[in-house]
Amino acid sequence: MKRRFNDTGLCVRNMHYMVDTSEQMNTVFEQLIEYGEYFSILGGRQFGKTTTILELSNIIRQKKNYFLIKTSFEGIGDNMYINEKTFSKGFLEILYYDSKRKDKKLAEEFRLASEKMVNFKTLSNFITEFTEKKRKKIVLIIDEVDKSSNSQIFLHFLGMLRDKYLLRNSNEDSTFHSVILAGVHDIKTIKLKLKPNEIKQLNSPWNIATELNVDLHFKAEQIVTMLNDFLSEHPNVHISKKEISEKLYYYTSGYPYLVSKMCKIIYEKIIKNRKNKNWYLEDVEDAFKIIVYGGYEMTLFDSIAKNLQNDDKLYTFIYEILIESKDKAYVTSDRIVYIAKTHAIIRDKNKKCKIHNRIFEQRIYDLMLSIMDNSGHFKSIYSENQYYKGDDIDLEYILLRFQNFFKENYSHTDKKFIERQARLIFLSYLQPIINGKGFVFKEPVVGSERKMDLAITYNEKRYVIELKIWRGQKYHETGLIQLNDYLDIYSLRKGYLLVFDFNKNKQFKKETIKFKDKELFAVWT
Repeated sequence: MKRRFNDTGLCVRNMHYMVDTSEQMNTVFEQLIEYGEYFSILGGRQFGKTTTILELSNIIRQKKNYFLIKTSFEGIGDNMYINEKTFSKGFLEILYYDSKRKDKKLAEEFRLASEKMVNFKTLSNFITEFTEKKRKKIVLIIDEVDKSSNSQIFLHFLGMLRDKYLLRNSNEDSTFHSVILAGVHDIKTIKLKLKPNEIKQLNSPWNIATELNVDLHFKAEQIVTMLNDFLSEHPNVHISKKEISEKLYYYTSGYPYLVSKMCKIIYEKIIKNRKNKNWYLEDVEDAFKIIVYGGYEMTLFDSIAKNLQNDDKLYTFIYEILIESKDKAYVTSDRIVYIAKTHAIIRDKNKKCKIHNRIFEQRIYDLMLSIMDNSGHFKSIYSENQYYKGDDIDLEYILLRFQNFFKENYSHTDKKFIERQARLIFLSYLQPIINGKGFVFKEPVVGSERKMDLAITYNEKRYVIELKIWRGQKYHETGLIQLNDYLDIYSLRKGYLLVFDFNKNKQFKKETIKFKDKELFAVWT
């Protein structure tokens, strides 16, 4: 069977090129399952949870003293959650249908037991008898538990499993050796989803669960294994694996779906009609442009946009991180941090919240720019030939034109609004100029000064520009030092500075600053 890079549904090794995650899966088995822990596998939409479960299941099945029961709650109707009887009967019927093709004897056992279910007591008794009779360590995996987590009956079911777990540890009962629940929402904080206004948010029947301290993101060196998998069937193709993998990680932060998606775009769109089938770094850049600007309608992006637009507090939180460069502590007991983490919009970096990856960052930029454009506060501009010098952009001219644009359109706008939106207004101005041939990244901000450092890539050339609100000469000098440091990172000798001054005696001016061995073109507006 011919294989391909997969961006839909479950990844299967004999059908798709895949990353080798055996090290992570073995760690999960050795650190959690072998110790009989109950835990959750969590991830945002299209993170690869189902594929992770498949890979973990393959490891469990190889162990002679283990027995695996794997099922999913996806597509289950509401009738199952009417009461204890319907849930208990429905749960065993699911196990019956899941095992019918693999083990007819076991399936029949589940079917007969389902007919005898009355309540959770009878289900508990069946689990006790079943696990004692098997004389193996039985691992139960339930995928797609999110819909069930809205049901009080499901929470009672978890409470039953918790009670049996505690009794097992005191040798008073027999039950599953390990239970694994997979979904988007953490069952330990399920009260948050059921009753978001409650103060006590962690009172969950899944409070026995152990934390899964295994990072399921792909590392750059792991992405190499996917490329090796591809090259095993395409030996005549040359790929600089280390450099390509690092660049893929640079854009995706190892988000599994995005890694596969970019590889798929490179193979099936970028090099498909090219005589030379080798992969280059520029192909990764082009794949990024396609996935960000190519008009892709993806469930993953749609989900992020929906969550941001339906929750004003979440939108403000992400706006403050992305546009205002505010530091936000990564504390998942905070409701908004938890929600942003749950939907994979943010990740933890040095105990601070950071937008998960550069692809999400760019798509969220576009969402916020479109909202601003539709608000009536921003007047769309159209590209002029003067914005360009040959194949490059003329950033000095762009900044001076923006200075004039800002003066004409925002001189009499409410100060609080304009101070909050100033950076986004500039991005809105810049977007149509570079769109299609370039893109903008927000770089990490060093220190406590409220500013934004942007790296602009256009036609394979890079520019660094600092956006800051004037806070006085002292902070200004600190910003020059930081801008100089960023220029050193990119081996650049010229940088750009856009200063928003909201003082009454402000001046609209420009200045060329000689700082160390750098030339900094600065514009005040």
